[in-house]
Amino acid sequence: MTSPDVTVVVAVYNTMPYLTECLNSLVGQSIGLDRLEIVAVDDGSTDDSGAELDRFAKKYPKTVKVIHQANSGGPAAPSNRALEVATGRFVYFIGSDDYLGKEALARMVKYADKHDSDVVIGKMVGTNGRYVHQALYKKSNPDVSLYDSALPFTLANTKLFRRDLVERHKLRFPEDLPVGSDQPFTIEACVRARKISVLADYTYYYAVKRGDSSNITYRANHLSRLRCTARILEHAAGLIEAGPQRDTVFQRHFTWELAKLVQGDFPALDEQTRREVCAGIAELADDYLTERLADSLPVTRRVRLTLAQRGMVDELVAAIEAEENGAPPPFHLEGDRAFAAYTGFRDPAVGIPDRVYEVLGESVPAALAAGTEMVSAEWEQSGDELFLSVAVRTALTGDTESAVVRLVQGAMPKSADKAGGRRLPAGQELPPPAGEFTQEVTADGAGTVLRARIPVAARTATLGVRVHVDIAGWTYEIPVRAQDKPMPLARRWRSGTPYRVAARVNAKGRMVVVTGLLFPPSDKWWSRVRPLLVRVKRKVSR
Repeated sequence: MTSPDVTVVVAVYNTMPYLTECLNSLVGQSIGLDRLEIVAVDDGSTDDSGAELDRFAKKYPKTVKVIHQANSGGPAAPSNRALEVATGRFVYFIGSDDYLGKEALARMVKYADKHDSDVVIGKMVGTNGRYVHQALYKKSNPDVSLYDSALPFTLANTKLFRRDLVERHKLRFPEDLPVGSDQPFTIEACVRARKISVLADYTYYYAVKRGDSSNITYRANHLSRLRCTARILEHAAGLIEAGPQRDTVFQRHFTWELAKLVQGDFPALDEQTRREVCAGIAELADDYLTERLADSLPVTRRVRLTLAQRGMVDELVAAIEAEENGAPPPFHLEGDRAFAAYTGFRDPAVGIPDRVYEVLGESVPAALAAGTEMVSAEWEQSGDELFLSVAVRTALTGDTESAVVRLVQGAMPKSADKAGGRRLPAGQELPPPAGEFTQEVTADGAGTVLRARIPVAARTATLGVRVHVDIAGWTYEIPVRAQDKPMPLARRWRSGTPYRVAARVNAKGRMVVVTGLLFPPSDKWWSRVRPLLVRVKRKVSR
């Protein structure tokens, strides 16, 4: 009997009703049942998952194999059990609550055969709010490396592996890791693979977030995730020698797994757990956080991990709570350098180097936007000239001369909405600022108030009130938040052709200025009345 082209491994534990869609997507693959083997291992399910597997096995006896076993506590043991009986040239792993695109397996097997690939990664997307990192899927590539691509941020085992590679190196999943047990397997497979390919031309895999968030990744506690991450790093360190390549892989773990341990839910932990988490992070940072790796981390994560590494638990809690409450630290500007002035910045008693707080290449519009808001706004009129006098508080200190307020026509790009602002493309020039400007340090010394007297042109326009500022070699555009702030009353101005100006807060909480003719030409009433008024004016002037 000819071996199938691919064995799909499905580790199952209480995933009804999602399991049905998963299995339907497998037996419906365009590759055909004769080229497919499905090995599903029921890891002691207590719902109807086991019965559903048996139903599919009865319906597709030559394709679906089902193994029932006592619960092992995670997906590693059932996945290993499936590998013992797999017969396909390739093996593919799928979560039992996820599903595949109809042509997924056929396309991946064909690509692997064409390019002699040991690992093929098909484009994944998240559904129902599931986050899936997308950087790896910008384009198809027959030959990518673990060390010069976004692959370290895509380490799930949901890939096509040549089974000869798996068996030759005896690759298996560590069964004592409740979270992340697929990472040691995937990392080692990628380290040992002759060629790794990426397919981005089709949606191959749909990763589902269950409605009750019962996926095991969402249920693990901080200490469990910390222990699993430590094991992953230890295993990878045994495969990749210290240096730039290891730093590239570990950037993912310090940016993601470890940084997530000191996010918004950290302050709610009991004191002992907080200290244990920090101690664990400190041990891993001492072993693996090189200067090069630290420089590659976003400044927020770098600072939090450093505070944890130094055992500054109370300071870490204060920093997290301040950001969660919408009060990120100010950015301190010095020439072409910028620093996020978190707890301990330039405090001699703390002794943390400036480099930890420095903005090093990453984009920071969200933090800038959180610290930017309107203080006051009013109209100033002088004859036919109208000005917007506005005061805007910014979380900027130091060399703030580049910070100005402008009236800008056009909406912010959709890509900027989530962050609340944007970093402008390199080389993009802005018109000279119009009006009069002054700056003053805020009363608490933690920011700068920008005061501007900006001329309002007589035209029909919708104008955003924006702050532009240069930070670490980039120019940022930040809309001015004015939620719950009083707006100046609408005003008519100009004695010849009258215009109307109004300020409002849009649906995103940003200040917008709207100008236009008081009596637009399209207004039929005005078009009839205006000639009469002109005649009256002429008679009066005679």
